[in-house]
Amino acid sequence: MYAPTPDDWHEANRARWDERVAIHATGDFYDLDAFRAGKDSLRDFELAEVGDVTGRTLLHLQCHIGLDTLSWARHGAAHVVGLDFSEPAVETARGLARALDLQPEKAAFVTADVYDAAEAVPDSAYDIVYTGTGALNWLPDVNRWAETAASLVAPGGFLYLAESHPLTDCLDDETGSTVTYDYFSRDPWVDESPGTYADADAATVHNRSVEWQHPVGEVVSALAGAGLRIEFLHEHDVSLFARYQALERHADGYHRFPADRPRIPMMYSIKASQPVTD
Repeated sequence: MYAPTPDDWHEANRARWDERVAIHATGDFYDLDAFRAGKDSLRDFELAEVGDVTGRTLLHLQCHIGLDTLSWARHGAAHVVGLDFSEPAVETARGLARALDLQPEKAAFVTADVYDAAEAVPDSAYDIVYTGTGALNWLPDVNRWAETAASLVAPGGFLYLAESHPLTDCLDDETGSTVTYDYFSRDPWVDESPGTYADADAATVHNRSVEWQHPVGEVVSALAGAGLRIEFLHEHDVSLFARYQALERHADGYHRFPADRPRIPMMYSIKASQPVTD
């Protein structure tokens, strides 16, 4: 028997994200000045696995402040659309697009819940539907997400997901070496921690959050069940932030365990294509 989903999960999460937009937009973690000057926010393995986006349309679900969305536009996508449920995040993304002289026909942003994406975005389908790190844990129903995302992939197009590996949520926070939490838990995880991953010491008021863990097998099965063909599932031994105190930051920006430690997957990526029907 699973613990019930709190009635306020959506409102609590949105209030938390709305408040943190200003912290993220002014802090060093996202470094918007460097981004405006040309810094790429996409990871090297994402660029390699997605491939050339020149002339293609791309939808970014749960885009936050739009850095990855706009980076795809810089890499040649013909039209990118970012969607997020936080209005302050979307307004920040629109401001960045204007600062980069990207017109709405090149880069547009929509405020909507991800489950409502099919009704909210300007086009019925996209060549690429992209979802970046730290998105699925905010959703209670990964099957509904997969069905929504798959419905927006044009025939011959694909969905690409890069996400934190759920194994990382099962290990102790200090060393990352002891299994402490249940990998298969379906209970909502309610947290009241202040601050943000971008600034742990930031003063915040809206601290309640509700998250869920989705094992990799559940995500793959949801995408396959939604009619997409799994092209690959790759696992990566890096983290984008100091998930455990034992991690070391390398020159390439990734955090890794020391060389004398056995490696575990800390991120994974999936490419799933939409078959072309006759």
